[in-house]
Amino acid sequence: MLPLEDTFSDILGKAQKGLQLSTDVLAREAGVAAVDYERVRKGDFDEGIVRKVAPLLKLQADRLVTLARGEWHPQVAHPAGLARATTNFDGGTVNAYVVWDPSSKEAALFDTGMDAGPLLQIVRDQGLQPKYLFITHTHIDHIAELPGLTKAAGVSAFVHKNGDIGGVKTFEWGETFQVGALKIETRQTTGHAADGTTYVVTGLEVPVAIVGDALFAGSMGGGMVSYAEALQTNRQNLFSLPDQTVVAPGHGPLTTIGKEKHRNPFFPEFQVPPSEGKGI
Repeated sequence: MLPLEDTFSDILGKAQKGLQLSTDVLAREAGVAAVDYERVRKGDFDEGIVRKVAPLLKLQADRLVTLARGEWHPQVAHPAGLARATTNFDGGTVNAYVVWDPSSKEAALFDTGMDAGPLLQIVRDQGLQPKYLFITHTHIDHIAELPGLTKAAGVSAFVHKNGDIGGVKTFEWGETFQVGALKIETRQTTGHAADGTTYVVTGLEVPVAIVGDALFAGSMGGGMVSYAEALQTNRQNLFSLPDQTVVAPGHGPLTTIGKEKHRNPFFPEFQVPPSEGKGI
């Protein structure tokens, strides 16, 4: 079981950086000492301080505290026709995926990770026929094996035109692809990256969204291009999906849209009665 990608302190840091709030200003408005907040931001959990700064960072405090206490993990099973390949990167891990039509065995690969071997092993083990390689965004951990994987799998790579790095085919958001009986829709999820794309796969037992670094279980990618845009495109193009949609992120475990509505501190507008939220 993969751990969550972000700690509570990672979340604080992403929100503070995204909102361009200095530590001194944030601490003063929260009524805490700057040195105490800085200690918390570096990972020393203090519930009182977290609850004071969360609203100023537009984070949902209860969810952030729950994550800080280690009391939630999504624990979502892979639906039939979806497999993950996780490889090591920069002291952590990065995910790539294979999605296939169980009837025809036609398949699509999503991102490359830092080692193409696990993806190719899934293809061999399942007897698949790869048709496409789709890139969620062109940060190095998602394309490190691009030339080797396209050659080994015998496929062309596709990326949104904002991520044209040569040797790939480009598309516009909204274009769709067919893999056997599966439909793959491309959606804009920029902000973390200028070419950020989510691939929504329908035709399996539940919809699947391959989101790259747009959204993580209990968190989201940093707004390296635009924090406001990252939040906006997630709200518009991810949280509009059905709650049962399985979210397959670039880092960390699978989750669902419903679970993120109930647990993700970056999106406090999604409320759920406590009785309905139990176990989610």
